[in-house]
Amino acid sequence: MALSDGQKNRGELRIHESLDELMTDLADYVAELSEASVKERGVFAIALSGGSLIGLMGKLCEAPYNKTVDWSKWYIFWADERVVAKNHAESNYKLAKDGLLSKVPIVPSHVHSINDSVSAEEAAEDYEFVIRQFVKTRVVSVSEISDCPKFDLILLGLGPDGHIASLFPNHSALNEREEWVTFITDSPKPPPERITFTMPVINSASNVAVVVTGDSKAESVHLAIDDLGPDCPLIPARMVQPAMGKLVWFLDKLAASKLEESNLNK
Repeated sequence: MALSDGQKNRGELRIHESLDELMTDLADYVAELSEASVKERGVFAIALSGGSLIGLMGKLCEAPYNKTVDWSKWYIFWADERVVAKNHAESNYKLAKDGLLSKVPIVPSHVHSINDSVSAEEAAEDYEFVIRQFVKTRVVSVSEISDCPKFDLILLGLGPDGHIASLFPNHSALNEREEWVTFITDSPKPPPERITFTMPVINSASNVAVVVTGDSKAESVHLAIDDLGPDCPLIPARMVQPAMGKLVWFLDKLAASKLEESNLNK
């Protein structure tokens, strides 16, 4: 694995020779953050995304992590979700349940998915209300510099178009600054109705990890990390800049293949 500090404000780069190496490093990283958070706060508040991310977290279901992680202290949220039934093939909840949550001893009442029986707008409002209750009880911390929730870890993937969570390029949801959770009804990729954390919430987290594999994402990684000057297109992934937290990129060699040499260990 190659490590780099990357460009200013673009976080730590962890570039891996193989998917297996990346998955092991990701499991180590999540387990270490969980242990530190439980030691400091008594809980671990984590927000997941969909896509290939859950599969890449798979080693957490195996030894030693399935025994050494204090799963009873985990509180699970979603950084974005499709407004579909929980048993729908497009549901991020179903993806996480099938690939991770059903394989480790998570407390069922600590898993907080969206209300899928209402409109996208109502689902976003409802989910923000739920999160506000957990901020009140400090299961989820609060940012020192805003009223935003401060999740211990937000895990994100990256789309070929540079989107993160369900924040897509040139979409008005990118500019939302007041709400914690917003909604879209016109996602450029199906299904169209989604809820998503807003950028201020993502950037208020203690830790943000963006996990990216494959050459189809290489151009987005390049645009998100490399210093391309003032004319660089501002894709959503480039807007991930935790104010007080730490940003880490987990990349395989294909995803990192277009990064500038200054960002790579030689």
